[in-house]
Amino acid sequence: MQKKYLKSLLLVLVLFFSIASYGQETTFDKGKKYTIGGIKVTGLKSYNEQTVITYTQLREGQEILVPGEEISAVIKKLWGLELFSDINFYIERIEGDKVFLELNIQELPTLSDIQVRGLKENKAAGVIKETELKKGKKVTESFLANTKNYIQNKYKKQGYYRTKVDISTKPDTTDKATNNVKVIVNIDRGKKVKVKNIRFSGNEQFKDKKLRRAMKNTKEKFPLRIFKASKFIPEDYKEDLNSIIEKYKENGFRDARIVKDSISWNEDNTLNIDIALEEGNKYYFGDITFLGNTVYTDRQLSSLLGIKKGDTYNGVLLEKRIADETDPDAQDLTNQYQNNGYLFSNINPVEVSAKNDTINFEIRIIEGKPAYFNNISVVGNEKTNDHVIYREIRTKPGELYSKDKIIRTIRELGQLGFFDAEQIKPEIKNPDPNSGTVDVEYSLAERGGSQIELQGGYGGGGFIGTLGLSFNNFSIRNLFNKDAYKPLPTGDGQKLALRAQASRFFQTFSFSFTEPWMGGKKPVQFTTSLSHTVQFLFNPQTNNADKDRRFLITGLSVGLAKRLSEPDDYFVLSQALSFQHYNLKNYNTGLFTFGDGFSNNLSYTVALTRNSSGPNPIYPMQGSEFTVSAKLSLPYSLFNDVDYGNLENLEEFQQKDANGNFLNANAGLPGEPANLGPTLEPGETPVVNQGRVDQEKFKWLEFYKIKFKGAWYQNIVDKLVLKTQADFGFLGAYNNDRGIIPFERFFVGGDGLGNFALDGREAIALRGYPNQSLSDIDGGTIFNKFSLELRYPITLKQTASIYALTFLEAGGSFNSFKEYSPFELNRSAGAGLRIFMPAFGLLGIDFGYGFDPIPGTTQRNGWETHFIIGQQF
Repeated sequence: MQKKYLKSLLLVLVLFFSIASYGQETTFDKGKKYTIGGIKVTGLKSYNEQTVITYTQLREGQEILVPGEEISAVIKKLWGLELFSDINFYIERIEGDKVFLELNIQELPTLSDIQVRGLKENKAAGVIKETELKKGKKVTESFLANTKNYIQNKYKKQGYYRTKVDISTKPDTTDKATNNVKVIVNIDRGKKVKVKNIRFSGNEQFKDKKLRRAMKNTKEKFPLRIFKASKFIPEDYKEDLNSIIEKYKENGFRDARIVKDSISWNEDNTLNIDIALEEGNKYYFGDITFLGNTVYTDRQLSSLLGIKKGDTYNGVLLEKRIADETDPDAQDLTNQYQNNGYLFSNINPVEVSAKNDTINFEIRIIEGKPAYFNNISVVGNEKTNDHVIYREIRTKPGELYSKDKIIRTIRELGQLGFFDAEQIKPEIKNPDPNSGTVDVEYSLAERGGSQIELQGGYGGGGFIGTLGLSFNNFSIRNLFNKDAYKPLPTGDGQKLALRAQASRFFQTFSFSFTEPWMGGKKPVQFTTSLSHTVQFLFNPQTNNADKDRRFLITGLSVGLAKRLSEPDDYFVLSQALSFQHYNLKNYNTGLFTFGDGFSNNLSYTVALTRNSSGPNPIYPMQGSEFTVSAKLSLPYSLFNDVDYGNLENLEEFQQKDANGNFLNANAGLPGEPANLGPTLEPGETPVVNQGRVDQEKFKWLEFYKIKFKGAWYQNIVDKLVLKTQADFGFLGAYNNDRGIIPFERFFVGGDGLGNFALDGREAIALRGYPNQSLSDIDGGTIFNKFSLELRYPITLKQTASIYALTFLEAGGSFNSFKEYSPFELNRSAGAGLRIFMPAFGLLGIDFGYGFDPIPGTTQRNGWETHFIIGQQF
């Protein structure tokens, strides 16, 4: 474009000094001012002449210098539109002091139709979408060249190394008055080029197999290769050549180099790679001395460096111990200084001598003066109020600079869930070594803070509908401010959730509210929730719900969670007080021996949590999280003067006939159950009204419940993450005469979704088995579970985070400590997919294979499919 502009400008100057137009000699005085007598535009096909003249801002009667800046500015302005292939000004004629101008323009053709040949229809549509091949686009030679290069590189990255692309244009004859063209893109991908052989020469220290293994991307063709194809991609191949040299440097061969590498083709469309090496000698670390250090002693720095005299030379390790660019939290020398204020420090390892096979180093350190945070700013938050963000920021104005605090701030902002964790970028601004100050600006990209849950499914004998609304960045103080509804009051970081679920057999309604900074000054989280559930008993005669036989549960909880500063500020101490009222109305099942009655559950929960995982809460790549919790009721049996071991012998809990006589449990009448026997005789056992006994035992639930959960995230390579997790739970009783309550139990197996958890039960996921199939019908009182999960992201974009996973897990459920065997487990393995969309939360599917039989069977369980909604394993 610049060349065309210079060409036209030169042409204008030449023409202004020459004879112009129609073969008539027209002369003008150089540098004289003329009045524009008229302007005409030629060469136009799709634009209006008057529109172009108006855009030039030249007008009839205007005084201009010929030649002069006005004409040059018009040409530059027209080139800036990128609509024309040629622009020329001519002097048509001169009449006295008037000059008549002609502007000749050659329009760029406009793309009216695109044809992609050589690909299937869906692939062709993808190419059109990825490039700028859009109708209405102005077609230039550079545009066509860039499009060709993009397509070739796209398929080379997929292994089609010999891709050929030809792009041609032809006039669109459907409308001859326009300047439209059709673009035809011919693509010949050819076959995928695979690597048949990778051969090395000159290597004595490492076998070919080990060097091939060092090449992470380029692999030989092998039928059983699954995770890494043997396609040839030039960019990846160049990276692998560097990896080979790094392999040598890690093992002492500092001078190793690739003398030559070449590619040869085979008749079967495969290629051979030949790499000639020169290994050089093996070296060792000699003396390592530190220069310029005053803040830390040589001993401290040497301990952190971790390299001793006599160790095999490892150039890669040395670089990482100085500054590990792959790990922002690395324990290296640079972070040691930068986490303690020395932003302007510079650490440089220098080889000072190499004698025989020993290399001596000096670690030269320029410490600089300590730096302090000055201005801290945030950009990109349009909905979230500033105070919600600034209270999570660990870098405070006036405090000593710390790289660790910047990294911690990224994690804390990502954990809020209001921003795309992958796009949180801190920018160091205005670093001033003289004043020792630095500004930090955090760039954020907001994502939807609210989620809607709308589900329909079949289960429990009927259709189940769910409607849930979760507002994760709510502002309750603006609840009555109509101007704040856009469409809802947001920005204060509070969470408000409403959920309703119903079928023919049950209805559940719940409400919860969370204020993460109660009072606004300290990180004390306040949470409250309210729920109500009605369960109807199944009537086998009508095959429907019996509305006269129901089980009602009403629950209320209030909790506080405080962030601690010791042992570190990743710890949170949470406490909650909860109450559930269980009301049974003509509801007889195997779990409850009383069909009419109630139970109350007043309990206190205390939990200690440490969560350092992150920085993305949806896809953590490092850190850990663990929780130890205890849920406790009051020990009522210590002060209510009830002898629970003797309840069955008390007259008030024994069965009587219509005349008030006690019934005999030992001898039933023919055809009648034993507890409907004749009137009690001396020495005979009375019938116990077990329903009334259990009603007394469970009027106020007495129990304690201990749980542990620990998860660790390890970044293996790139974004491949290994998650290791262990879970344990135990439900116990203070008084053995009362026994363990029939509520709050553990049900192991399946997807972990507790749609019918109406009795306080906990559904423990264990894939590869049916839901709740690994516990007794009444649930277990002890469980443990272990899992390994390997994850890799497909995309972590703001619109949707998607990752694939494979897993191994094992777990078991037990009824008492006498039965407890921590390694008697049901094992499974499988693979799955997770999709997180801000508007809908987490969705997923898992395919798990159970290697062991479920209780009561003899065959291994085999494959199970699990759908995941709203929770992670």
